[in-house]
Amino acid sequence: MAGTMARAALRHGGIAHRLARPPALGGRAAAAGWSGPAAGGAVQYCAELVRKRDYEGFLCSLLLPAESRTSAFALRAFNVELAQIKDSITQKTAGLMRMQFWRDTVEGIYGNNPPHQPVATELWKAVRRHNLTKMWFMKIIDEREKNLDDRAYRNIQELETYAENTQSALLYLTLETLGVRDIHADHAASHIGKAQGIVTCLRATPYHCTRRKVFLPMDICMLHGVSQEDFIRGKQEKNVRDVIYDIASQAHIHLEHARSFSKKVPVKAFPAFFCTVALDDYLYNVRKVDFNIFHPSLQKKSTLLPSYLYIRSWKKTY
Repeated sequence: MAGTMARAALRHGGIAHRLARPPALGGRAAAAGWSGPAAGGAVQYCAELVRKRDYEGFLCSLLLPAESRTSAFALRAFNVELAQIKDSITQKTAGLMRMQFWRDTVEGIYGNNPPHQPVATELWKAVRRHNLTKMWFMKIIDEREKNLDDRAYRNIQELETYAENTQSALLYLTLETLGVRDIHADHAASHIGKAQGIVTCLRATPYHCTRRKVFLPMDICMLHGVSQEDFIRGKQEKNVRDVIYDIASQAHIHLEHARSFSKKVPVKAFPAFFCTVALDDYLYNVRKVDFNIFHPSLQKKSTLLPSYLYIRSWKKTY
């Protein structure tokens, strides 16, 4: 019943230290093509990478407390590094090698021997500063490695599992940079991460279609009699839009559930969840164009997002 009501709401109106110097440049970093940043440039490198490749994450990170901000940039830069592997390779073997570099890097970080690579350097500092959990880094790497295969998700649950092990795991780490280790905050992070993963899949669909690839859950496509070719051709018939509606509704349900117990979540955790502002914004806009995922307005950067983020941070809600 709750799920049905949330879907209807989406359709009709309601939906956003000083530390020792790291080791000198080693073979692993050289193999990854990094020649080393200028002194003190690692922080700037991470922030600039996030600004260019994850602008919404960049804005959200700016709103974090100063003692967490550089660590958050490192976490998001790590996520960007992994996320761009899939689109930058032509052979899976190359992707596996780059994933192994990051797996070795995390092992090196926790062994106090990171490669001299800017993201690795900043992650090493973040781990030491906040005692971050190694398991979440490994989950992100493992899940993105499995996702190197160019195939659609079999069902919405498979997409949610991917989102949990990538986006939610990133939020768990962000919470740790804020000094929050709380079961209710983790519960909220789980649902918000799943919503983030679903929305990311939707937003990337027009781009993927230009490359003749479709990753939307096959079970929902089959339910409405929609083929991958329909998306590749950019069709906008009602059954195609119904697929988008069903998937977007699932993201909306996760956001609503995360907010249903917000009073139990420590206020200190709220800054980790400001990504909901961008999610709300996208879900509102896709509803406004009647779930036409190819509508040009959905591909534009939201100029009001910084203002929406500021208002949300001022209200101390997520």
